[in-house]
Amino acid sequence: MEQLTFRGMKRKHLVYVLCCLFTLSACTKEVEIDIPGYEEQIVIDGRIETGYPPIVLISKSKDIYAPTDLNAFLSGFVSGATVTVSNGTTTVTLIEICTDNLPPGTEPFVAAMLGIDENDLSSVHICGYTSFDPQIFGEVGKTYDLTILAEGQTFTASTKIVEPTSFNSVFWKPDGNLANYGYSWANLSDIPGQYDAYMWEVKRINKDASGNEKDANFKKNWSPVFDDEFFDGLTFDFFYDNPFTYDDGTPDEYAGLFPQGDTIVIKFSKMDDKVFEFMEKKFTQLGTAGNPFATPTNIPTNITGGALGIWAGYSPTFDTLACQP
Repeated sequence: MEQLTFRGMKRKHLVYVLCCLFTLSACTKEVEIDIPGYEEQIVIDGRIETGYPPIVLISKSKDIYAPTDLNAFLSGFVSGATVTVSNGTTTVTLIEICTDNLPPGTEPFVAAMLGIDENDLSSVHICGYTSFDPQIFGEVGKTYDLTILAEGQTFTASTKIVEPTSFNSVFWKPDGNLANYGYSWANLSDIPGQYDAYMWEVKRINKDASGNEKDANFKKNWSPVFDDEFFDGLTFDFFYDNPFTYDDGTPDEYAGLFPQGDTIVIKFSKMDDKVFEFMEKKFTQLGTAGNPFATPTNIPTNITGGALGIWAGYSPTFDTLACQP
């Protein structure tokens, strides 16, 4: 009797499982995802900061599956565009200049703007648009309108150079048990009742073994921008790391730290909200590149007309910090 009951239970269980499998298979549906094909777009990388002329790079977006060598990168820049910048009273048409054919004396400026070594300028062919007319150099409080005619299309953007905010102080202190290594620190008083966004850059100006300054250009770390969403109107201390240590062979124990004896210049810039939104999303994407579990990020733009990129205004302040306790 018990054996018959057990067999009956096995038979019922088998029927139940088969019914479930049939139901699940009946509900299975093949899903086809239509992935849009690659569509080429204009990419604009433009900036203007206090005391400097505008500089605008125009290129074309690349297919993710296309070659990514240096030649492919250099071939993407757009020449022959008409680019104008207006500050409300003066409108200037920018001139096109290329890194391998610069007017004498402009090499240091162009190298700093592009973030490449001055000695490498002649070996690459990067063309951009700028002006050496001081009437269109960046001024605090002014709004700068950009208009670009390129490839039969018109693109416009606007950015403002906002009032800068300086640090109350900057200082260096040893980190934990590492008596001779530490972060760069600053004390900041955020202005209450208004939106503020900031960017931190740094370079070392003490000499290397060859007698040259260690760094020709400023460098950002992986998260160089922040706004005052959580500290509006507060005064506080905060620190930033040394971005040069992540690619110069520095041992992991000292990565991110400045050794005692370094002398650094901190470039602390303010920007409007549209520029911050672009920069924040850009560096988030850079920081998660290659991570299959990262949330996809659509980088915003302040450019109208269908282009990608940014037209950014910055108001920097500068502080020199000797890394000594």
